[in-house]
Amino acid sequence: MPEIKRIVVTQIGSAIGRKTGQRETLIGLGLKRMHSRRELLATPETMGRVRKVAHLLKVEELA
Repeated sequence: MPEIKRIVVTQIGSAIGRKTGQRETLIGLGLKRMHSRRELLATPETMGRVRKVAHLLKVEELA
């Protein structure tokens, strides 16, 4: 079984004034406020969420 990559997502954009779906996506990723960080598995589901709010996030791969 291939090893799943891990990523770190950091919220760099505010959820204020964003559409409800974008706010819910940030919460689904575990991000609650500006500059909060989460380490996540890079599954297809997670990457889809990241793509939806990519303009509000900074994404880094863990080595």
